[in-house]
Order: sequence, then structure tokens, then C-alpha cells
Amino acid sequence: MITLCKTCGTSYDVSSEPVEQCSICEDERQYVPVSGQQWVDLEAVVSTHSNKWQQHEQNLFSLKTVPKFAINQRAFLLRTPQGNVLWDCIANLDPATKTLITALGGISAIAISHPHYYTTMQDWAAAFNAPVYLHASDSKWVMRESPAIHFWDSEALDLLPSVRLLRLGGHFAGGTVLHWDDGEGVLLAGDILQVTPGADAVSFMWSYPNMLPLAAEVVVGMTERLRDVKYNRLYGAFEGQNMTARASEIVMHSSKKYISCLKCSAVVKL
Repeated sequence: MITLCKTCGTSYDVSSEPVEQCSICEDERQYVPVSGQQWVDLEAVVSTHSNKWQQHEQNLFSLKTVPKFAINQRAFLLRTPQGNVLWDCIANLDPATKTLITALGGISAIAISHPHYYTTMQDWAAAFNAPVYLHASDSKWVMRESPAIHFWDSEALDLLPSVRLLRLGGHFAGGTVLHWDDGEGVLLAGDILQVTPGADAVSFMWSYPNMLPLAAEVVVGMTERLRDVKYNRLYGAFEGQNMTARASEIVMHSSKKYISCLKCSAVVKL
């Protein structure tokens, strides 16, 4: 029997023993609500929720759960001639979603930016007979074992001829983005790079809900890893976080602004 944390959507197997605390939410990068830890069966979510689809480009779709569930991130289905990639994951895998994805060619690989979006990756992998690629730095945050999970530990991993995973770190040690070498290039960033409400800048945080920033040297390292990566469009973790032009330029400018603000804060403190 699978149960989900209502706050973050992480799934736990309670077939042999109950679970009382969500390790993901007890970490300082997430939170346990004032009302306390709450759980819901996976079957209950599937019966009361559905997934909303949006097509962003000819071969790029996003899907998010409605009504809102847990963190409320979106996942992406990226179609390529060599196979489809599911980027990031959402908890709700309902019959309609299975039918639509199958009609679009299934899933050849699943890749996830960081542990907050692991959710029910094990069930998605089983449904589509797809391997799941996670960075080894975040292996301790896997709450359910699965033979489909593959850990990689380099700075980059080629999934398909036009699809590469890049470890940026930051929010988590294994924080990952996906680069799609298509035309001028696309970056799927999760919230490793957090797109701001105006979709004209990004920011960098160690903990978003608790508003704990990253150190300047960490942000420098993240953006240096992207310096030679070609991308013009960028899609973030949440609905509306779409940069359709100048994304690389915006990321570099945002990192300089972020670092400048940290230096100003340090001067004021002194």
C-alpha cells in the first residue's frame, strides 16, 4: 500500500509498517505544516485529481495536477526521435495520463531535478518500463526502493543524442537541470534555477519555503557550469515560469545581481 505526504507528495510503502514522519519535509529545505504531518492514499489522489496538460513547443508538453496537490510543481514530457523523456515528476498518475503518454510514444527515460519532486517516480517507472536517473549525491532521499532507479555521479549525463543532464548543485548537492539541444536550445530547470514571477529573472535558494539563500560562491559555481551551454528558452518548475527568449543572458545577469545583493548585505551588516 502506498501513502503520500500531503505537503510534498513523497510516496512511502506502508505495506509492512506505518510511517509517521516525512523525512523530506523534516529537512530544512521543506517544512512540516503547523497543523502537523498528514497522509493520503495514492488511490485517493488518483480518484479526486486529474492532470492538466499544456503544449509549449512542438515536442514539449507540461502536466500538473488539479486541484493543487502538495508542492504543485509540473512535470514535462519531452519528445525526441530517439525516445521520450519525463522531466521531473508529479504524484498523480491517473488512467488518462497513462493513455495520453502511451499515445505520444511512452517514456524512454525519467530524470528528476531534486528530491522534492521524486513523488511517485517508482510507479511511473513501472507503468512505462522506464529507467529513472537521479544524481547519486541525493541518493539518501529516496524513500522507496525500485530496480528502475539508476544513480549517476558525474557532472553531466547524456540521456539521448539531444538530451543531457547537468549537475548544478545549489538547492541540493545533486541539483540537476536538463538541456535539450534543439534549435537555439532549451533548459528545463525545475527550481534549481527559480524563475521569478515576471519570468524575466531567476534566483537561487537553499530553501524556498524557509527563505534561506545560497552562498555567493555556490551561485558562481552553478552559473559557471552553464556558461558554455547553449539555450535560448527556459522552463521552470511551476505554471507560468516560461522564458521564451534570451534565457541564458537572463540567468547570467540574475546571478550577478544576486551576488551583488549579498555583497551589499554584508557591507550593511559590517
